[in-house]
Amino acid sequence: MVQTVIHYFLHLGVPLIIAYLFFRNDYKRVYLILLATMLVDLDHLLATPIFSPNRCSINFHPLHTYYAMVVYVVMLFLPKPYRIIGLGLLLHMLTDLNDCVMTYLNCPQCLSEAPALRLVDWLAKAIKS
Repeated sequence: MVQTVIHYFLHLGVPLIIAYLFFRNDYKRVYLILLATMLVDLDHLLATPIFSPNRCSINFHPLHTYYAMVVYVVMLFLPKPYRIIGLGLLLHMLTDLNDCVMTYLNCPQCLSEAPALRLVDWLAKAIKS
């Protein structure tokens, strides 16, 4: 329950805070762009099953791979709106990574097959220490 609330706050609340703090004159449009980046989750439709509660999206779905994330970082150096889109996509990846770490902390064996297991394990250990 707490993990779900945190997950959706990071997906919906943090983009609003960022839009308002850093793009105050145009925060509504920026917020909508940041929300639109959640369409990146359409790549979940390529998985079987489409939804799995114990699946870590990071490096599993095509648009959640490390290669895709490099593209999202490059987008930060492009003009608007690409910079905002890149920011939204990276926020999305961080939110999903946070979700993976929280799942792993509660159930390490649940992510034993996760492609990002080494990263998630490293982050979990860093949090614990």
